Amino acid sequence: MSAEQTWIKASRSQNTASCVEVATTFDEVRDSKDPGGPTLKVGVGGLVRAIKAGRFD
Repeated sequence: MSAEQTWIKASRSQNTASCVEVATTFDEVRDSKDPGGPTLKVGVGGLVRAIKAGRFD
């Protein structure tokens, strides 16, 4: 994780503590409650396609 990384909070979080953030490079996600914690390296495009296809229902 880069110190200069910029993160975007999920728009549906409604300012709650239960949400994820995605890096502006769209290759990492993290738990917004633990911004200094681990990140998950992902292909966000593939993840979004899988979600839309119902693979996690």
